[in-house]
Amino acid sequence: MRYGFVIDQDRCIGCHACTVACKEEHQVPIGVFRTWVKYVEKGAFPNTRRHFAVLRCNHCEDAPCVAICPTRALYRRPDGIVDFDNRRCVGCKSCMQACPYDALYIDPNTQTAAKCNFCAHRVETGLEPACVIVCPTQAILAGDLDDPASRVSRVVANEKVSVRKPQKGTRPKLFYVGVDGDLLEPTRLAPQPGYVWAERHDAAASEAAADGAPAFDSSLTREVYDVPHTTRWGWKIGAYLWTKSVAAGALLVAAILLAWVGSAPGAFFRLVSPGVALAALAVTSALLVFDLKRPERFFYLITKPNFRSWLVIGAWILMAYGALATAWLASGLFLGRIAAPLAWLAAALGAASACYSAFLFAQARGRDLWQSPIFLWHLLAQTLVAGSAIALAAAAVPGLGMSALRAPAAGILVASASASLLMILLEAAIAPASEDLKRAHHHLLHGRLARRFWALAVALGSLAPIALAALVVAGYAGAWAAILAATLGLAGVWWFDHLWVEAGQSVPLS
Repeated sequence: MRYGFVIDQDRCIGCHACTVACKEEHQVPIGVFRTWVKYVEKGAFPNTRRHFAVLRCNHCEDAPCVAICPTRALYRRPDGIVDFDNRRCVGCKSCMQACPYDALYIDPNTQTAAKCNFCAHRVETGLEPACVIVCPTQAILAGDLDDPASRVSRVVANEKVSVRKPQKGTRPKLFYVGVDGDLLEPTRLAPQPGYVWAERHDAAASEAAADGAPAFDSSLTREVYDVPHTTRWGWKIGAYLWTKSVAAGALLVAAILLAWVGSAPGAFFRLVSPGVALAALAVTSALLVFDLKRPERFFYLITKPNFRSWLVIGAWILMAYGALATAWLASGLFLGRIAAPLAWLAAALGAASACYSAFLFAQARGRDLWQSPIFLWHLLAQTLVAGSAIALAAAAVPGLGMSALRAPAAGILVASASASLLMILLEAAIAPASEDLKRAHHHLLHGRLARRFWALAVALGSLAPIALAALVVAGYAGAWAAILAATLGLAGVWWFDHLWVEAGQSVPLS
């Protein structure tokens, strides 16, 4: 059994009865929607035509929201319905990034995720979903796609149907008949500052204006009605990437320097490095917890885990890394030395702590920019930048006995910052494989984010620390140059992480 929808857009009159019925059936709050109707128009007055599309959850066979949900609040039932249990939801918003169809929202009353669940409570009693019952033109059909006698099965088998974003590989079970292709691909619509009977005051409108989007052209397909969409991760996620780089890099680079120098560890290795790692790890954990809409449920990641989600895997990696950082600190305090196996195990878990986020962002399949195969290596390079910046700054502080480490730390900074810069330029140079990726690249490289990207992340955050650290390695610059190079290196990682997260979310999903 596989329940699915067929929506016949040739029959749809754009009356919003499905939206109203859905809101009443599920008591959906004002401002958010499980089902909504989008309008577009084509042509120039008076030769125009309006098209409608009913949009909602696609109840995918390979639902990315189910894979990324850390607490199994989202799950696929045996009958194919993708349902949710808001009693398990922590409000991490990961499902909203994973869904390519913009089908999920945060319920303002419960502060948990919600979406169309096929009116599962009605289906279980033999009733049809509320939207099917109220549709005056029978444009919405629901039924078992595996039953050859069902109406939806016959329509899918005998008529030309379309699905949204088949390239995502989610195998959606929401099929459209007679839909205009522009309705299913939001990047094909001409941006507008307002709708027929409403002004737009959302982020998408202001971003389009700031990016120098094409002026309104009545010959293009244009969006004339839609609902507001809020699927954003905020500044805390960019900050989390930065603090995690600092936490992981502190011990990773310390282990490299210990092996490089081969001398007895001083105060930096015994106390400063593990202390910085633990402090940054505590801030990382705090950012992750307080970014949740239901932070009091954070322990569900441990007690109700979905081990397919890299949020859960990452949480266990961070806990293991924290335990090793604590062992490192205890060894330095009480034994006065750091055993080589402990150092290298901590370094390995530091690299894992840095890199797991690449797999987490890759699970956010709605965001094309985050699917980059280079991102894992970029995170590792950023972690080495952060760790070497900490070591280089510490080497310039009198009393820590690290003057001999100044050149090696600066060398690691030069190498890792150069690798990071090379990856940034490769990402910018590679031709985008999709329209969504092309738009995200435009926002980052040429649009409203470009000035900060080129000036702060590239020039001041990459080129300047490379040049200053190279002077330190060559012996032409001293402590102040080392501190400035370290500060700019850390700032460059900060700016790139924030801009990367923001650019990835700049393209509309519906």
